[in-house]
Amino acid sequence: MLIVEGHVYVPPLFKEDHVEVLHEAIRQVGLATLVTYTADGLIASHVPMLLDIGPAPYGTLIGHLARPNPQARGAVGEALAIFQGPEAYITPSWYATKRETGKVVPTWNYVAIHAYGTVEFFNDRERLLEVVTRLTERQEAPRAEPWAVDDAPADFIDVMLKGIVGFAMLITRLEGKWKMSQNRPAEDRAGVVNGLEAEERADVAALIPR
Repeated sequence: MLIVEGHVYVPPLFKEDHVEVLHEAIRQVGLATLVTYTADGLIASHVPMLLDIGPAPYGTLIGHLARPNPQARGAVGEALAIFQGPEAYITPSWYATKRETGKVVPTWNYVAIHAYGTVEFFNDRERLLEVVTRLTERQEAPRAEPWAVDDAPADFIDVMLKGIVGFAMLITRLEGKWKMSQNRPAEDRAGVVNGLEAEERADVAALIPR
């Protein structure tokens, strides 16, 4: 069986390699696509993940899978977790260059973080409870009346915990791609910002270099 080390294509203009920036983006996104190679071939699951900053330099991703998921039965070689950040279609109509020469085409701006590493699966009840509690607290914290895991009956939670398998992925490589019109002239970038803001996409507009 041949296991090939993966990479994301990142032209130098779009490269983001500051670990603190990548970590913050991972926290903001929350949901990732976990891709592993298993006895059943390549498999992907879409799961929320926590980020622990240790060990240095890249930290550890933590989450859980449904027990019937074949991905929970093991992974061979390197695993990949993909976090997709803000993204938006970019029309050439926003570019000053469109009015000047017409030599423009559409594109897509986006943020993507690829974390690579090895996955450890676990079934320990207390460790699983900690994972689901932390995930819940992260998502419920902003709510006026946050729901807590211990709001549910303890025996019900025990049944739910038996239906999942936890995982920890030690990150050995971390790659970030911020494709945000860096390859366009300043006038075109200004047009992109104006266009995105007009379409109420301030999240993407804020990432365009001024």
